[in-house]
Amino acid sequence: MQEYFGPADELRILAILLAILAAVALAFGAQFQNNAVVGGKDKPKVKNGRGGLGLRQLGRLLLKPQWISGLGLMGLGMVLQLGALTLAPLIVVQPIGAIALVITSLLNARVTKTKINRGTTIAILLCTMGIAAFVTTASQVASANVLTETNVAAVLFILLGLLIVFAVLFFTAGRSAKPLTYIIGAGVLYGFVATLAKVVIQRFYQMQFDWLSILCFIALIAAVVLGGWFVQNAYASGPPDLVIAGLTVIDPLVAVTVAIAILGEAEAATPLVALGFAISGAVAVAGVVLLSKVHPELAIKKP
Repeated sequence: MQEYFGPADELRILAILLAILAAVALAFGAQFQNNAVVGGKDKPKVKNGRGGLGLRQLGRLLLKPQWISGLGLMGLGMVLQLGALTLAPLIVVQPIGAIALVITSLLNARVTKTKINRGTTIAILLCTMGIAAFVTTASQVASANVLTETNVAAVLFILLGLLIVFAVLFFTAGRSAKPLTYIIGAGVLYGFVATLAKVVIQRFYQMQFDWLSILCFIALIAAVVLGGWFVQNAYASGPPDLVIAGLTVIDPLVAVTVAIAILGEAEAATPLVALGFAISGAVAVAGVVLLSKVHPELAIKKP
């Protein structure tokens, strides 16, 4: 068993509260940015559920106050989430962002005057219940352990491969991709953003802020930039609650998988607990897939 390094367990309640506030900021930020992306004369062309932003359209977004406000709220959410990560293990706080899905769904339904159908409600419940079960299970066994250079190098190596794959896919097939494709890419990249942030924080606790930690920070910035581009294209071709569903489910599942497999945050987990992780994660993912198929804004009229 590795030696524990990190804040006291009593601070986990504060970490959970910060993660909840981060989810609220993320939800409102996502709605603001989505409104800016799909509104006005620069609305991107979407055909059969496919479409994306060009560089010119992306540049024009920087001049829209609503988009900037959304960016600010999402930035605030990231700061709050970093605060949560400094106080508790990754597998406890990262999945709490699923709360943003419920808030965004209600916000978007009101803005677009879209009635939330039964299938969408079931999908949201699956996402939320799956993540809630995951967090409840994780909070019982999570711990932050000493990170070795091997642990850190493994995270960096996996992310490097993903950055290359996603960059190639984005610049070759990005314009014809479906919303779920963008969302999966963004969710995976943001999952590594959270993981790298936790790695940097944990190395700081260990008084080992060395060249590997600096590489982690650089890789974190690269994942934020590419992931952000994926998110904006997802807004262009799908509703914000679908985008948030992907980010608040795929993001934590990726981050938690890395935290368990590489960072050793669930060493105390029994086989039964591991089964609980797998089942709750599968339920949450099923909710995202269902939402991408039944959401009323993604209904396509056949010619």
